[in-house]
Amino acid sequence: MTLAAPVIEVSEEDRMRGDLYNYLGLMLAAPADQMLLEQTAALSGDESPLGKAIQGLARVAKVSTPKAVETEFNTLFIGLGRGELLPYASYYLTGFLNEKPLANLRATMASFGMTRAADKFEPEDNIASLMEMMAGMIVGRFGRVASVEEQKQFFNAHIGTWATHYFTDLQAAKSSVLYASVGAVGLALMDIEREAFRMTASA
Repeated sequence: MTLAAPVIEVSEEDRMRGDLYNYLGLMLAAPADQMLLEQTAALSGDESPLGKAIQGLARVAKVSTPKAVETEFNTLFIGLGRGELLPYASYYLTGFLNEKPLANLRATMASFGMTRAADKFEPEDNIASLMEMMAGMIVGRFGRVASVEEQKQFFNAHIGTWATHYFTDLQAAKSSVLYASVGAVGLALMDIEREAFRMTASA
């Protein structure tokens, strides 16, 4: 006899938040393949800042090819020795890799039972991993749904301190084409999340 996994209830709004964080994590972890580009091209948005950013991203995805996106990704994030951007919290907050922000993140990860995947070798404080972690907390991927207060603490400690600056840099990077639009979506999401968490403090 096997026990069924518990059903984790998540509101539609939080499911959408988690999906968007997870999507950004996918886009920032590796070059988008044809399927992800097609899915991105099919996205639609409303007239809000986030909706308009998603519309813009969909338009660029429609005219992007996997080969061009791979070249762009490598130039931005890998390069010869290093890419145009270093997408790590430690670097943005201290100017160096593997510093205190990474140690603080690892302590938080341990408290939530998060572990780095065996096939991942870069520091955990990279932007793609942080987007995936936030998604997991929202939808309960780590065994339970994180409370709003826990989400807020994680965001404020590990994302809100630098991600807005990073997404702004991603928009402005000279090699950014598709990823400029990814940066616009990330920036809009950060604005929404920061304001939402601020309002929970005053509610």
